[in-house]
Amino acid sequence: MRWDNLRLDRDGEEETRLPGYRDSAVVRRFDAPEAMDIRFYEVRAKSALNRVPKASQMPFRWTVNPYRGCTHACVFCASGDTPVLLADGRTRPLADLRVGEAIVGTVFDGKYRRYVETEVRDHWSSIKPAYRVTLEDGTELVTSGDHRFLTRRGWKHVMGAMGGADQRPHLTLNNELVGTGKFAAPPEDTADYRRGYVCGLVRGDGTLASRPYVRANGRPWVHHFFRLALADGEALERARGFLTEFGATTGEFGFHAAAGSHREIRAIRTQRRADVELIAELTRWPLSPSEDWRKGFLAGIFDAEGSCGRQALRIANTDRAILGWTKSCLDHFGFDVVEESTQSENGLKYIRLRGGLPERLRFFHMTDPAITRKRIVQGMALKSDAKTRVVSVEPLGVAMRLYDITTGTGDYISNGVVSHNCFARPTHTYLDFNAGRDFEREIVVKVNAPEVLRAELSRPSWTHEHVAMGTNTDPYQWVEGRYKLMPPIWEAFRDTGTPCSVLTKSPLLLRDLPLMREIAERGIPIAANLSVPTLDEKAWRATEPHTPHPRARLEAVGELNRAGIPTGILVAPLMPGINDAPEQVERILELAQENGATGIGGIALHLRGEVREIWLDWLRAHRPDLVPRYERLYARGAYAPPEERRRLAELVRRGAPPMPPDDGEPAPAARRVPRRTRFDDDAPAAGARPRSAAAPPAKPRQEALF
Repeated sequence: MRWDNLRLDRDGEEETRLPGYRDSAVVRRFDAPEAMDIRFYEVRAKSALNRVPKASQMPFRWTVNPYRGCTHACVFCASGDTPVLLADGRTRPLADLRVGEAIVGTVFDGKYRRYVETEVRDHWSSIKPAYRVTLEDGTELVTSGDHRFLTRRGWKHVMGAMGGADQRPHLTLNNELVGTGKFAAPPEDTADYRRGYVCGLVRGDGTLASRPYVRANGRPWVHHFFRLALADGEALERARGFLTEFGATTGEFGFHAAAGSHREIRAIRTQRRADVELIAELTRWPLSPSEDWRKGFLAGIFDAEGSCGRQALRIANTDRAILGWTKSCLDHFGFDVVEESTQSENGLKYIRLRGGLPERLRFFHMTDPAITRKRIVQGMALKSDAKTRVVSVEPLGVAMRLYDITTGTGDYISNGVVSHNCFARPTHTYLDFNAGRDFEREIVVKVNAPEVLRAELSRPSWTHEHVAMGTNTDPYQWVEGRYKLMPPIWEAFRDTGTPCSVLTKSPLLLRDLPLMREIAERGIPIAANLSVPTLDEKAWRATEPHTPHPRARLEAVGELNRAGIPTGILVAPLMPGINDAPEQVERILELAQENGATGIGGIALHLRGEVREIWLDWLRAHRPDLVPRYERLYARGAYAPPEERRRLAELVRRGAPPMPPDDGEPAPAARRVPRRTRFDDDAPAAGARPRSAAAPPAKPRQEALF
């Protein structure tokens, strides 16, 4: 694009003030087709490095984002939220709650305040100055100054004064908030977690055997048998789903009819030798259990043999091995447990979890058992020795979009404390811009990001941790061609020896390939990833209208790898019904392999907060037939159901072409990665031998986007 006709608003510099920035921002417009109707706010940032929250599951702790907002105009984005306790004992981000959802509130019954089920009656957001409240256990709560928390001395606002017009009860240091302390992060849905869950549930409540018999004719045979019978369908359904994923097929049947106060019991079973042997392998004790396996095992054994009344959480069994593994896993995660004997003749013993409600909630959130009735807290008193003392209250110096809900009890449980009103959703809305059109039309440019970053990376205290770029907004959106902020950022990484990586949708990063090679040649870890969600022309133009062509991105992958920069692709986001047809994904994977992609990943579409409505509005305009499907898939939050996410992830795993066989000799670069990737619709080069006629294309298994 041409930047020769750069001009300022009006006859000189237009200035405005953005929340969170001390100095005014210079507002610019550019006379270029891509820049029409876009305003750029040039600001001077105080810092360039952003610390990733400890609770995040990202594999890096630091990021750099020289731009806020993105001119790519993609119709999908993501944001973070504060967890709220639901009535089923699980949590959901506050921004994702919907009117009518059942959550946990509190009531005072004369002696104690107790947890009760209530519902969300209203949900909205507003922009207000934000404050961060930090508790002794490390919990950080970002709220408005008007927000109120329940303390040991009653309700108190975050900010107030001892006298004058602003006089009101407000938080001071050493105030103790009422609640259980911060919620634990949920487990990752990994193969190890599923294996651990199957092991715990089957060992606790299943029957698994391979018994030799002698037939009437004297010939020996082995009877293979597996059965799992449960009264709680949630655990049975989860177990059957996990077994199916591992390759074991089971049938479901009614095991015992309901009678009187006894519920119906249903079961799954199989007598196929291969299935029984596979289940036996899945339930074998591991030599070196991972944390995910331990979490899955605890969830499974609790679903099978656990109970949780108002007094205690217990797991019962007679098998010494099961009791030993249960205690070992609980010890591993720092739980305080005790083994208790009973008077039972069969040697029944309990593993009891101590620490009250805070530790029970930590157990439930960390392990995620399937059975809801065992994990609810309604009726329990808010008695806790959690470390909820206030250690700091500080203004963030920025106005944020803060979420508010009205509930039947007038309160709710947010990240472990009893709360009212307004929590932060960190998106473009921090700056009084909305999350829709403003995100792509009001772009904040941190013009001093390179110099600030260099100063931060040069500090003696900097520990040279990995820094990721492109995790929030694309640093190579087309306006980077004008501002050229990335070259001095790469130079700062090079000169300070800081490991770094970048995620982008644009081959513009090839402009900086010489600098990236200098970093690699100095032995500094560096990597790149390009996002390629689709090769379908209509889908690309509809969902990423201002991005470079996906095939140009794949060619950039090849050029980067040939230059020695490890570069992979992300098929992201994967959108059900739009770009998830196997033939679509397989073609991307084939071209990625041809270009030497060092890694291939896939991420399902996330729809958090306001972005959900933006996406649904887009669907109503372009693909109304998909609206019911998305409303169903994302009815309970920002993420698609686990089974849908697993299906989408499997598309990438299953469709990835196999790597060439290793013949013991390193293949030359020209053989491993073609100098230029040919696409099916490329015109043959002059003098090239014509290719043989291709077979007629197969009928597509997915309708076109339009």
